[in-house]
Amino acid sequence: MGLMKKFRDYFLEEDYEDYDEEYEAPQPEEEAPLKTAGKANVVSLQSVQKSAKVVLAEPRVYAEAQEIADHLKSRRAVIVNLQRIQHEQAKRIVDFLSGTVYAIGGDIQQVGTKIFLCTPENVDVSGSISLDGEDDRPMKRW
Repeated sequence: MGLMKKFRDYFLEEDYEDYDEEYEAPQPEEEAPLKTAGKANVVSLQSVQKSAKVVLAEPRVYAEAQEIADHLKSRRAVIVNLQRIQHEQAKRIVDFLSGTVYAIGGDIQQVGTKIFLCTPENVDVSGSISLDGEDDRPMKRW
């Protein structure tokens, strides 16, 4: 108190009442215990479940290949049925999708006659499907 009074008297030169100007820090309120103490290590897997999707695509023209590539970029697996499109157009689509899955680190596999499974890097495919008549023969181009 003495130092503050001397300071006021020296600089302000006015007569003030003698009062104590101590700074009182606000007292923290007592915190209620957390009700989720047992749930502190729980992680929601809803975001993982929402992102695990498989898209079925049956393109009729080559221009629809970009839509399939957009699904792959969004980390969705795509099953592509090319049975209802001309052979030359189907080859162009497979070439385009092969480049797409290479760029995103994914994979493309033939799972049937003119049916392909395209997967992004977050999807792991295990096992294999043997196509009819391909037992001992070398793989022929579809």
